[in-house]
Amino acid sequence: MKLVVRLLISAAVIFGVAYLSDGSLLVVDGWVAAALAAVVLGVVNAIIRPVVKLFSLPITILTLGLFSLVINAFMLYLAAWVVPGVDTTGFLMTVLAALIISVVTTVAFKIVDRD
Repeated sequence: MKLVVRLLISAAVIFGVAYLSDGSLLVVDGWVAAALAAVVLGVVNAIIRPVVKLFSLPITILTLGLFSLVINAFMLYLAAWVVPGVDTTGFLMTVLAALIISVVTTVAFKIVDRD
């Protein structure tokens, strides 16, 4: 049940970022694309992100952790590349969209998962 709630929250945040930015940060063609992007982003973050973080650890240490923003943007790029109906609008805008998505979903998960 928690997985479904987390998936719905992620889809709502992705759709909200695309809707509220009027396509300047992220372009999503509807709820179905947002839900599919949430699933793909979850899989990408679970499988590919740890490997990328491991290999980029020296760069992350040199940049005092700021390279993690680039990794988040890259994961969002991967999700947008896989999911039809989701497009990114540029590197800096993708970094900003990834930052907003990660902060809002983290806060929403903390609110929902209060046990």
